[in-house]
Amino acid sequence: MKKFISLVLMVTGISSIMFAQSEKYITAMEKNLALYDSAKTVEDFTKVANNFERIGDAEKTQWLPYYYSGLALSTAGWFPELTNKDANAEKMNTLCDKADALVTSDQDKAEILALRNISATQQMLVNPAGRYMSYGQAASQALEKGLQLSPDNPRLYYLKGMGVFNTPEQFGGGKDKAKPIFEKALELFKQQQPKQLDPKWGQKQVEDMISKCQ
Repeated sequence: MKKFISLVLMVTGISSIMFAQSEKYITAMEKNLALYDSAKTVEDFTKVANNFERIGDAEKTQWLPYYYSGLALSTAGWFPELTNKDANAEKMNTLCDKADALVTSDQDKAEILALRNISATQQMLVNPAGRYMSYGQAASQALEKGLQLSPDNPRLYYLKGMGVFNTPEQFGGGKDKAKPIFEKALELFKQQQPKQLDPKWGQKQVEDMISKCQ
């Protein structure tokens, strides 16, 4: 009987510790997601990225901190004042590798592939003519693989629409071709029911792009 009681107390203690760690993790993630939403400069997004990476290193088994660290860097990568796009993208790829090693579902892998698409796109845009065959192809491959794994992911359709929107009409792109892709993305966004810390970004961007396609 004493052994049974000791076992129950031990299990209860372990469960309490795990619950406390989980609550601490969720609190830290929500705090930094709020910082991400309010960030305005390259320095802000870089600081948030570093915060998320530290959470990932501390947790060791959670992929989302590395994902959000990469997402913060991807946002910084669109700022013209960020001069070293290559270094920023390489850091994103490292974070994607860390996240990829921890995911188990195709849907999560597809979210990481969305970041890989962005990192390759940003590196291509450093020198579009000279880099399209390398980074441009890498961006397309990441997008295609992501859609194969998760065909209902709205962020992937948003990124696909951006690629078409920014492609000249004579090469099969333009706003008329992009609009139905953005509309598909918006439809999928409205169907989603993300969990507490799941990626949610993209709907506002899609709505803005649909307006530009009118």
